Amino acid sequence: MHPLAKLDQRFVWHPFTQMRDWQQREPLVIASGRGAVLRDVKGREYLDANASIWTNLHGHQHPKINAAIGRQLKKISHSSALGLANEPASLLAARLIEIANTRIPIPHPGHRAGGRLSSPFAMKNPSLAKVFFSDDGSTALEVALKLAYEFTRRTRGPQTRPQFLSLAGAYHGDTIGAVSLGHIDLFHQAYGGMLFATDQAMAPYCYRCPFNQAKPERADARKYRKCQWECVGQVAKQFAAQTKKGNPYAGFVFEPLMQGAAGMIPQPSGWLTQVTQIARSYGALLIADEVMTGFGRTGISCHVGEKTMAQLAANPPVAKLFATQRVGITPDFLCVAKGLTGGYLPMAATLTTQRVFDAFLGKYEEFKTFFHGHSFTGNQLGAAAALASLDLLATKTSVRQRARLQKQLYTELQTLWALPTVGDIRQVGLVAGVELVRNWRTRRPFALRDRAGIRVCEAMARRGVLTRPVGNVIVLMPPYCTTPEQLHQMVAALAASVAELQ
Repeated sequence: MHPLAKLDQRFVWHPFTQMRDWQQREPLVIASGRGAVLRDVKGREYLDANASIWTNLHGHQHPKINAAIGRQLKKISHSSALGLANEPASLLAARLIEIANTRIPIPHPGHRAGGRLSSPFAMKNPSLAKVFFSDDGSTALEVALKLAYEFTRRTRGPQTRPQFLSLAGAYHGDTIGAVSLGHIDLFHQAYGGMLFATDQAMAPYCYRCPFNQAKPERADARKYRKCQWECVGQVAKQFAAQTKKGNPYAGFVFEPLMQGAAGMIPQPSGWLTQVTQIARSYGALLIADEVMTGFGRTGISCHVGEKTMAQLAANPPVAKLFATQRVGITPDFLCVAKGLTGGYLPMAATLTTQRVFDAFLGKYEEFKTFFHGHSFTGNQLGAAAALASLDLLATKTSVRQRARLQKQLYTELQTLWALPTVGDIRQVGLVAGVELVRNWRTRRPFALRDRAGIRVCEAMARRGVLTRPVGNVIVLMPPYCTTPEQLHQMVAALAASVAELQ
């Protein structure tokens, strides 16, 4: 066993890992990386098929981000944001607000429940105006939660007990507030005594929706579903019932277009617009968790699958960096992290409105200050990396590359339908989830003890491709620099590994 592997097993406690299993085999120790390739201490190479847990956008060792960090290192690496400002954080905040408020008109389908399309709610999007920096996705959500909680008390009255609604299966981070917003049973069983109560709304999980009358087909379940938008109706009923109790929801928390840790659950077209219109009509603040979906991850805003490579090269599509922008929504709180720095450094941000900010203004002795902060808030190195990453995302080259990659990913994934243990293939932009089942005709899942997802990922690693499952769902989330050959290798390794399942 390599000496570093021995040190790891002796001293390191890994996240989301059963350490008894971990200590039974030699761990893979990563030593370096370039582009979409990782190398271990023994010189073996692997493709980074989940972008180092959904963070790395442009690949490892990108020269422009490296240079930006190097330039900042020659000035200063960190100074406190408590009572001080700094150059890169100020520039980054202004840039994020500019990007987040960029709007392209999108037709709204209106609210549909019970199969009938009614007039759309006349809801006006706010403008985002302020940025609160923190360290990771959990803290970005914690900031939004605390701000929304106190804002509600200050606008509805101090006697108000703000309540929040989020989606079934939701994951919004590991801090106590973020876990409370989530609805993953394992977490609530472990930490239930520490959490506050939040309500959960039905998630639009078309593949396993009890209202979907369609029989399984060899296609994304969103495309052949047969329903009357009962999932939207369920959300409407919850808002109405909570309001009838005299305490309307303070906020609606959601991951737009794709729920990540819930199992890569995509939302059918029109769902997000409808439910957010409902939430706004009841006065709820919209809290968008774009920790995973932000910075171009949910794809290019055009029918990429219908365009040829030549058309994409000649007429690059319009790129929107946030999933909420793709459906014409500006939330009251936009939470970002992961890809913010291109996957280089831990940094997060919570964007909010002037209206929320103003509720915390007052005289010193009134104590209306937002009492929350982090030692590394607005860190200069992270901000410098983020600015360089945003520059890269804005280039025509990057937009074309993401569009090509999105189209190729769709094409490559279609080959997996031939495998009998593939139940559903779900893709939103450059995020894909492949759900494994015992029998695709019945949707019968693998049991937890079968470790189906883990076994497939272990087999992929033997083939030189690294990713992690979400239960029985295999995740593919390639860096944007991934070449056509590398993407083909990723999907081929997945196909061969799934074929070994028994």
